[in-house]
Amino acid sequence: MIGAALLVACCAAPAAADRATWSITPSAGGSARPYIYAEGTPGTTLEDKVAVTNPTAEPLRVALRGADADNRADGALGVRAKARDTGAWITFAEKSVKVPARTRAEIPFTVTVPAGATPGDHPGAIVASAGGRQAGVSVHLRVSGPTLSALTVEHVQVGGDAITYDVVNRGNTTLSPRLTVRADGVFGSVLDRPARTLPVELLPGRRASLTEPWGDAPALDAVDVKVTVTAGGGAADSATASARFVPWGALAGALAVLAGAGAALTIHVRRRRQGQGSTP
Repeated sequence: MIGAALLVACCAAPAAADRATWSITPSAGGSARPYIYAEGTPGTTLEDKVAVTNPTAEPLRVALRGADADNRADGALGVRAKARDTGAWITFAEKSVKVPARTRAEIPFTVTVPAGATPGDHPGAIVASAGGRQAGVSVHLRVSGPTLSALTVEHVQVGGDAITYDVVNRGNTTLSPRLTVRADGVFGSVLDRPARTLPVELLPGRRASLTEPWGDAPALDAVDVKVTVTAGGGAADSATASARFVPWGALAGALAVLAGAGAALTIHVRRRRQGQGSTP
């Protein structure tokens, strides 16, 4: 779930002693929500609330800001240093709020979808800072309109014990990719891994550079590797790469033995000829 993953990724986890100091959550509105979901057409202004709970005996000053969700290079979730999308569309009546002791304060905010916003998913977050730490709430914003699920697989490479590849989200919806890997050698299949869901939530327009371990790759073979990635909404793509596995250490040892044997044979032949030449 992108909501929980984003909170862990974008906000520093508090120390055990700080866990009871304060928290921020979506305003319940009658039922607990793991994140804030909003949907509207371009030009719409959407309203919601977050709740900051201060259980301590002292007042708490909380700073609030909007942030854009992002994928890091390895696909892990985080937030951009500077908001340019959803985070920039979030507005608070007050960016700094004083929460009295032993109080739960509800803080309203708006999300104003620009007139030219593209349809699809625009994931973001509300980040709160206080007492030397941060915590946040995920914002799942969908701009109404046509949606497209599409991806590409690129830059497949095969190393000694791993297969590396890139997955690029070419659509406008958040994807949960599924991976299938197959490798065929000279004498048939040497790797056939069935589809499994990757631990990645790939946001629209983002790229993730991923690694598939291959610890039991063949010692001697020429293989063609095919990487296939699929996702909901019909998104799918494949890419291939070729590789040759040669046991260079063993080969070097064998060549050294052959070279030594050849040198010994040459010396033997020379000595024999010399012996024959000296016979009266």
